[in-house]
Amino acid sequence: QVTLVESGGGLVQPGGSLRLSCAASGIIFSTYNMGWYRQAPGKQRELVAVITSGGSTNYADSVKGRFTIYRDNAKNMVYLEMNSLKPEDTAVYYCNAEKYYMNYWGRGTLVTVSS
Repeated sequence: QVTLVESGGGLVQPGGSLRLSCAASGIIFSTYNMGWYRQAPGKQRELVAVITSGGSTNYADSVKGRFTIYRDNAKNMVYLEMNSLKPEDTAVYYCNAEKYYMNYWGRGTLVTVSS
């Protein structure tokens, strides 16, 4: 059984930082592309960042220079370091594992950026 469990969300002031973590089990983690997506209230889910099995990264324009995605294959973990947070970053953040036709999602963790 594949599980992805996110953690690290919470309330943070504008300009603050958070680190999200995603623990994966039930997959050969190192062979999967891992991503972070987010969904704000009333909006569609959107890609935030992805890191491939080979370690290449890609970011949404809105988070470039502020967010960093990285992975630890030995621990089956993927992280999203978020700096200079803005109110518009408020959303539920989801972890995703993807390979070929296989696509798995976590249940999400809420990030609220507000003063």
